[in-house]
Amino acid sequence: MTEKKRIVVIGGGFSGLNLLKQIDKKKYDVLLIDRNNYHSFPPLFYQIASSGLDPGSISFPFRRELRKGKVKGARYNMGDVKSIDFSKKEITTQYDTIGYDILVIAAGTTNNFFGIEGLKEQVYTLKSTGEALRCRNEILYRLEEASITTDIEKRRKLLSFTVIGGGPTGVEIAGAIGEMKRYILHREYPDISTDDLKITIIEGTDRLLRTMSESASREAREYLGHLMVDVKLETTMKSYNNNVITLANGEEIYSEMVIWTAGITGEPFEFIGGTPEMARGNRFVVDEYNKVAGVDDVYALGDISFLCNDDYPTSGHPQLAQVAIQQAKNLAKNLNKGEFTSKFKYVDKGTMATVGRNRAVADLKHIHLYGRPAWVTWMFVHLISILGMRNKLNVLINWIWAYCTYSTSLRLLFHPTKYPKKGQS
Repeated sequence: MTEKKRIVVIGGGFSGLNLLKQIDKKKYDVLLIDRNNYHSFPPLFYQIASSGLDPGSISFPFRRELRKGKVKGARYNMGDVKSIDFSKKEITTQYDTIGYDILVIAAGTTNNFFGIEGLKEQVYTLKSTGEALRCRNEILYRLEEASITTDIEKRRKLLSFTVIGGGPTGVEIAGAIGEMKRYILHREYPDISTDDLKITIIEGTDRLLRTMSESASREAREYLGHLMVDVKLETTMKSYNNNVITLANGEEIYSEMVIWTAGITGEPFEFIGGTPEMARGNRFVVDEYNKVAGVDDVYALGDISFLCNDDYPTSGHPQLAQVAIQQAKNLAKNLNKGEFTSKFKYVDKGTMATVGRNRAVADLKHIHLYGRPAWVTWMFVHLISILGMRNKLNVLINWIWAYCTYSTSLRLLFHPTKYPKKGQS
């Protein structure tokens, strides 16, 4: 018998977890490294932020998942990978140093603030469960404080919300806050007028949902109008100081809560003993087998990889969950065979976004849907994509209850205590 090669996978998102499902554990010793001890479902982060879902409904402990089904046999270590030494074939976290024979980087992306000074410390973001919870707490806090203040000007300042970025996440969180404005205020916050809450979404290009069809963009803007959301197109943010957004055209907007969804960049690493080829957005340049250019025995999957071919000749493949999942399955197929004969070929299954109850758009392979049919399709696709039957039932019950009553039991303010500071690095 020969000793099994060790595959270390950085990141337990869509690509990392699907690779673990498909890889042959009899041939490889597989270790997953992730800074969190759970897998989460990023397409629904905005629903956590808007109190539509509990975080436990879309988060799944790795150690539980790794005991079941196709994933069984893989192991998990918690850690935030700081550096990669390509010459020694080692990665280093805040806890330890781990050797590998094959390294798969599936770390995903983080927020890109495009060099705007001080933005990271001032805006709210939606790239993790923790960030979504922080966003939820802030929205609820502002509603509670606004409901008891008698100063109209102060109330309107408290309830000034701006979303930067008109992609799916931006449109969805703007729509979710718009639904709170239209349907929740008069029920649960009767002392707040709808005129007191202002929502603005700012997009730098000439339309929302730029990666989708023009019909989808037009319909999304119309739906946001129904929810009393102001839309500003062909506008970019220059700075944000003292609660004032300064736009590139010189216009100023007062906003006490800014939600940033405008840009992403690959998770950063320190490289030692080698230099992988990188593309813009801090993405690893890979070939049709997802092998990273410039280093040996290293592969990159999902949003952090950059693959150009005849179908995507300039900007690489879209940073979508389906790309990540399909890349992971193809890489596992090649690794299991022990030879790289299957080139990656992306099969586009469509894109969709929801703007609220009965308001959604979907560009599927052979059809464009909008309104209620798109919304039902969106619900079905996301529901079947969530891990675990218990979680599927929790999400379905929450959605049905919210649909029938426009209410939820999740508008709860939970603030973690500050002390003692133990057990975390």
